[in-house]
Amino acid sequence: MAIKLQAGTTMPQITLPRLGGGTVTTGTPEKGHDWQMVVVYRGKHCPLCTRYLKQLNQMQQDFYNTGVAIIAITADSQVQQAEHQEKMQVDLPLGHGLSIEQMQQLGLYISHPRSPQETDHPFPEPGLFVINSEGTIQVVDLSNNPFVRPELTALADGLAWIRDPQNNYPIRGTYESADS
Repeated sequence: MAIKLQAGTTMPQITLPRLGGGTVTTGTPEKGHDWQMVVVYRGKHCPLCTRYLKQLNQMQQDFYNTGVAIIAITADSQVQQAEHQEKMQVDLPLGHGLSIEQMQQLGLYISHPRSPQETDHPFPEPGLFVINSEGTIQVVDLSNNPFVRPELTALADGLAWIRDPQNNYPIRGTYESADS
């Protein structure tokens, strides 16, 4: 059983090759932003991932306006991700080659392909992490199937509210009993 990452803990830094060159690193915001959202997706074989990433691409300015950079990562190979990108046509930073060990480090659910036509490797089920300026996980959402993912408009609005200093909103879900 994989260990699930907890809200309020430090995000592991995982560096992956970036489609088009360079790298992407979890917990390292880009483009002058101080927070980062990491979207883990199943891969080229998943039409729901394609739809979700296209919607995220359309909404990326909403997240950027709040100071939240975005990366999307997968276990797909560079070739698979490039083929997927041709279909998606998104301009999000895309990382590929997530290993099983890295999926486990992130606490993701991992599935085997149902057939060689689906894909040729184990793949992560959807995950989403929002990391704050201290490198701490502010928001975590893990799913064991492609049908459950955060609704992006509600997430963008929620992050804007969380980031507003007037709201002084803490990281939620960090309760520990006195016996822990």
